[in-house]
Amino acid sequence: MNKYSRNAVVAEPPRRKVGTTHRSVSGVHLFRGETPVPYESTLERDFLIRLEADRSVLEVISQPLTLRYRHGGRECVYTPDYLVHHRQDGCVLRYGQHLPSELVEVKPRSELERNLPKWKPKYRAAVRYCLDQGYVFRLMHEGRVRDQAWANMRFLQRYRKMQVDEDLRDWIMGTARSMECFTFQELLDASCFSKYGPYGKAHGIAVIWHLIATEQLKCDLVEEPLGRETVLWVDFDGR
Repeated sequence: MNKYSRNAVVAEPPRRKVGTTHRSVSGVHLFRGETPVPYESTLERDFLIRLEADRSVLEVISQPLTLRYRHGGRECVYTPDYLVHHRQDGCVLRYGQHLPSELVEVKPRSELERNLPKWKPKYRAAVRYCLDQGYVFRLMHEGRVRDQAWANMRFLQRYRKMQVDEDLRDWIMGTARSMECFTFQELLDASCFSKYGPYGKAHGIAVIWHLIATEQLKCDLVEEPLGRETVLWVDFDGR
């Protein structure tokens, strides 16, 4: 191993891989229904679900690298859980800066409270590495993961793979494009399901949720709970 100064942090290929464990649930989450991203716990899975509400997120990499650093005279290694990259076009922070990539550790609050003194050296190493790279290091626990954005995305998951009638989908989207900005209820009423063949409003409600889940209809998924008064719009630039 190369010699390096006390505060140096070196990044290497990841040293551990996602696998089954005796204390948690592991698996693979299809991020936005497309990209497989491994997780090692239900909290990590919920973190991935929550990220889907943030349209600035471009890519999520599981266990992206291993950091090598010195602490107490010993050489130590640490593999963070995720690296999150953001789109830069049109995505800026309040101070006019581009959104930085985020190196993320996902841990239950109880484990953090119990082990934080022991884990601080590796988290400090992660912060030093992120400062060098222009990244941000984040610790995510239940209170930060299972928020309104997570609740909204969890609700929409059931509608993402729903099979819908193409004619009905096109009918609703055509109505939406003619309305510009509208609420869920306004779109439902304007689509006139009672007059559209065999389709009733119950079916129409499910199809609208499907269109939101697949991002054909846009709305604020972060701040407010989803409901009949949710404001929707069509992203014409992204169609």
